[in-house]
Amino acid sequence: QVQLVESGGGLVQPGGSLRLSCAGYGLSLDAYAIGWFRQAPGKEREGVSCVSVSDRTRYYVEEDVKGRFAISRDNAKNTVYLHMNALKPEDTAVYYCATGACLVHNIVTSDNDYWGQGTQVTVAS
Repeated sequence: QVQLVESGGGLVQPGGSLRLSCAGYGLSLDAYAIGWFRQAPGKEREGVSCVSVSDRTRYYVEEDVKGRFAISRDNAKNTVYLHMNALKPEDTAVYYCATGACLVHNIVTSDNDYWGQGTQVTVAS
């Protein structure tokens, strides 16, 4: 059974850091471009960051996260990470990872792509 499983979310104070993990089961993540998305209450889901298959290119689709978030892969652990620093209350959302296609200003997914169940990130004092 193919699964993407996110972890690492939680409650953090503004200015704090979290590292989200996206672990693959039943598939090798190094064969896929992997995107991170988030959905805040009452808002549409938005792409945040994406890493290409070869790890040659890392995209930060959401302008506000540039310089604060970093995406990385660990192929030995079959895991993709989203390192989040200088967190703001507006970063509060459920964060999802998914297979897809990385574009400069977008992350494209189709019905054939795989999604995780999400992990909650809450930034509050």
